[in-house]
Amino acid sequence: MDLDYAHYMLTEGRKDKENPTDWNSPSREAYQKKLADTFNMNRTRILAFKNKPPAAIDPIPQEFFSSSASSSPFHQHKTVKSRRYIPQNSERTLDAPDLVDDFYLNLLDWGSNNVLAIALGDTVYLWDASNSSTSELVTVNSEDGPVSSISWAPDGQHIAVGLNNSDVQIWDCSTNRRLRTLKGGHRLRVNSLAWNNHILTTGGMDARIINNDVRVREHVVETYRGHQQEVCGLKWSGSGQQLASGGNDNLLFIWDRSMASSNSPSQQWLHRLEEHTAAVKALAWCPFQSNLLASGGGGDDRCIKFWNAHTGSCLNSIDTGSQVCALLWNKHERELLSSHGFTENQLTLWKYPSMVKMAELTGHTSRVLFLAQSPDGCTVASAAGDETLRFWNIFGTPQVTKSAPKPNAGPFAIVSRIR
Repeated sequence: MDLDYAHYMLTEGRKDKENPTDWNSPSREAYQKKLADTFNMNRTRILAFKNKPPAAIDPIPQEFFSSSASSSPFHQHKTVKSRRYIPQNSERTLDAPDLVDDFYLNLLDWGSNNVLAIALGDTVYLWDASNSSTSELVTVNSEDGPVSSISWAPDGQHIAVGLNNSDVQIWDCSTNRRLRTLKGGHRLRVNSLAWNNHILTTGGMDARIINNDVRVREHVVETYRGHQQEVCGLKWSGSGQQLASGGNDNLLFIWDRSMASSNSPSQQWLHRLEEHTAAVKALAWCPFQSNLLASGGGGDDRCIKFWNAHTGSCLNSIDTGSQVCALLWNKHERELLSSHGFTENQLTLWKYPSMVKMAELTGHTSRVLFLAQSPDGCTVASAAGDETLRFWNIFGTPQVTKSAPKPNAGPFAIVSRIR
């Protein structure tokens, strides 16, 4: 491996006496060159390419990207789902005069019978989306009103109406008849309602949460105590086992019916969650993940938080930049809709779980206090402090279901004019 010695031996080394040769003959020169190449003595080729590198070969020929190849099996396999079109304007904007501009109330609901209920001052109106007919359900006495909450029962026939005087009325909308009045449960106005089969849960300004069995005379069957100020948000989970409640004390509670004691009507909470820094009104249970709860905070909080209802852990928190008034999940896609107050008064559609903004819808000139979703899950109604009611086709039309009649099929008779 001594290259210098080998070079010397090839050029100036000893001559073999036994086999004399002519070192200057052409054959000898060729032999010397061959030996030099063998011993890598031609050092000018070190770290150099032997030949020019071959031209790069495109693994995917360009013709596959041409329009003529759009029908090839390769392109059919790589077809990307087109993004859903989200209209930026409401389908219809209607006047809602005397709508009470109060963050803590719940004055809009869309029943399973495709009838929208809205409370305007002392009166509850019904608008049937299937035939565009409008009717007045009830006008309460001024000393009892205004109406502070409404909520459709799951059957789409009965509706609960909470009043400022602490009473709750149950109405049969098929006969336009009041069935009963629940008294004595609350001391102050009832501003949140939630149905769980035959159980009507009521939340009041007195910080009480009461389960009322509407089938029996003594309707108060359970009382949940935990909030220190008025209860402005109530939502039962899809299973009917867990109840979420939010209050003006910035607290969020999760209650479980299985923890009810037969010896005491009062019930201990499952989780007491203190992460919000403002009133918690907006609540929404996820339709595709049973233990996932979304909550929204008021003006000093501005956050949407996601909770594991089993463990009570906060999974994520997003600062929206404005007051969160209401939340709705898309029934067909992994999306969440939020409505906001100060300062943009917008509706925001989020992709879950990335929480990337998909759309921001503007048009309301005051905070969007209430949201309601049509039974088919496609259309959303929003009501705001600007005394307008708007319909948005924000969740699209599912291919597997038939579309319900759109809310702009006819005039909304209870309004004074269409804007």
